Amino acid sequence: NDFVARVIGPPASQILGQTIVVDNKPGANGVIGAMEVVRAAPDGLTLLCATNSHLATNVSLMKDLPYDPRRDFTPIAGAVVVAQMLAVSATSPIRTFADFIAYAKQRPGKVAVGYSTSVVQLQFMTMSKMAGIDLLLVPYKGNAAAMTDMIGGTIDAMLENPGLALPQVQAGKLRVLASMSKRNPLFPDAPAASETLPGFDFPLWNGFVGPAGMAREQVMRLNAAIVQAQRSPEVAQKFNAGGQPPWIVTPDEMKAFIETEIVKYQRLIKEAGIQPI
Repeated sequence: NDFVARVIGPPASQILGQTIVVDNKPGANGVIGAMEVVRAAPDGLTLLCATNSHLATNVSLMKDLPYDPRRDFTPIAGAVVVAQMLAVSATSPIRTFADFIAYAKQRPGKVAVGYSTSVVQLQFMTMSKMAGIDLLLVPYKGNAAAMTDMIGGTIDAMLENPGLALPQVQAGKLRVLASMSKRNPLFPDAPAASETLPGFDFPLWNGFVGPAGMAREQVMRLNAAIVQAQRSPEVAQKFNAGGQPPWIVTPDEMKAFIETEIVKYQRLIKEAGIQPI
């Protein structure tokens, strides 16, 4: 979210003639940041750079979710699509995704994996069910803390966006095992997880929403600015270099997409046998 907002923010700011400030509000599977926007005035001045977690999986994973993404937000624009990478410390004995599964099977309930969003929690739970393993899920407020602990050996693995994983790999601190969806050109030697675990496919997405009740004119103005920014060569290059191409949609297309994603994740969560907390 931070990367996406900071890449789109400057050009969108110039187009709108308004300063855009990125304010990170981590915690509670994104609920803390989401509620800041739910409570904000619908004047287009407070937006949420949201993911699957905020707008889809939280509906089924959180028992007392204080908002409904279908009712409490105004869809504005897409941002990017991305497949996260399963990563371990460069010093880990685990060298492939198949190794990871075998390693976990030998240590039921002891292989610790970090997560900071509900969608990553779901990915690991689905992976556990499909691979027949029992992972120890460790919650974090953000991926930066999980990364520090993994490199230090406190946890065994985590999922990271490709653009953020690459510098750590280049620095010799991280090893990437697999992509959670399609293969990523940044990591040509890392297979898709489905090549080892058939049927496992978890593409993620980011998008921008505002509080409920925003004026249509304001929504379309913001959508036009974000889309113009996404289509600029500079922004497209940064997103593609980070292994996450722009996702360009209208507000109505995004609204329909969110609704279908909620239904999809309700099915996946039920199939995984996950109970809301």
